[in-house]
Amino acid sequence: MPRRTAFFFDERCFWHAAGLHSLIVPVGGWVQPPSAAGHAESPESKRRLKNLMDVSGLSERLLLRSAPLASLEDLLRVHPASYLQRFQAMSEAGHGELGEEAPVGPGSYEIARLSAGLAIGAVEAVLRGEADNAYALSRPPGHHCLADRGLGFCYLANIAIAVEAARARHGLERIAVLDWDVHHGNGTQSIFYERDDVLTLSLHQDRCFPVDTGSLEERGTGAGLGYNLNVPLYPGSGHEAYLYALRRLVLPRLEAFRPQLIIIACGYDANAVDPLARMQLHSESFRAMTALLLDAADRLCDGRLVLVHEGGYAEAYVPFCGHAAIEALAQVRTEVQDPFLAMITAQQPDAAFQAFQRAELDRQAGVL
Repeated sequence: MPRRTAFFFDERCFWHAAGLHSLIVPVGGWVQPPSAAGHAESPESKRRLKNLMDVSGLSERLLLRSAPLASLEDLLRVHPASYLQRFQAMSEAGHGELGEEAPVGPGSYEIARLSAGLAIGAVEAVLRGEADNAYALSRPPGHHCLADRGLGFCYLANIAIAVEAARARHGLERIAVLDWDVHHGNGTQSIFYERDDVLTLSLHQDRCFPVDTGSLEERGTGAGLGYNLNVPLYPGSGHEAYLYALRRLVLPRLEAFRPQLIIIACGYDANAVDPLARMQLHSESFRAMTALLLDAADRLCDGRLVLVHEGGYAEAYVPFCGHAAIEALAQVRTEVQDPFLAMITAQQPDAAFQAFQRAELDRQAGVL
């Protein structure tokens, strides 16, 4: 049966500019100016996703919403005032570096606040019962951002800000955040690392970015010990590895935690043609993963599930991955067919590699 799925977006999020880069390297010296979008974190993958939704008719079957900028009160629950002031000053100056791979352009501060606001709005719509579940097309992303430092295209910790807003406004005591972006969700992990009221889980390509975080041994400290789970996957892991990891490691942990809300840091950069990673997922992978988590949310927290858009840099392919995930969230199908699917499914890891990856995941489960 179709769900009431709210979709939060705002054209202004597509206007954040990261500066003149060739993929992730600043132009200059031996690096030539790009011929097209330039920086990997361009708006095109997200804009094309929304365009595909409009053309396919999927948008008409969703509750289309926007949201106000995250308030200063919302931001200060996660980020110190000194960091926000530094970010705002760079934004007003029109340039600056807020951290590694976090270049600031004109208006970036306000747009990042809007991106966080969309995540808050999506969570609010679900908690208020206005929608069964929700999707936030947030940009810029947020899962790498630390409390006091930008990192990896991320300036504000969108999901952490939405988590704290939900706790403050609705008194939630247990929230789970699952990050399946191909890069480790180090920012979200760091913010909740010493707490037992937020369960953080991350599936990611091992040592992709950041290279020094995301190991199995990082399990939390103090009260948070055991409330952080990392599932590093070998480069080249495909569809079956992700589904096995979810069933073998993630879903049992969710069952034990019994969250009142599940939020997914929904990156699509584990797709097979992404320029910043080496995994082998396709659109049906994201459809299947979303369906698994929707079923878990139905069993654990009355279906309260929110997806917040993170990475994904293959402009031609992210739209098909995102479209499939949102179809699964809303439990509807359109006529859209993925033209890349046959090629990617034909290149999935062979049985020997799949067995090797499953054995490693079994080992991880045994250690935990």
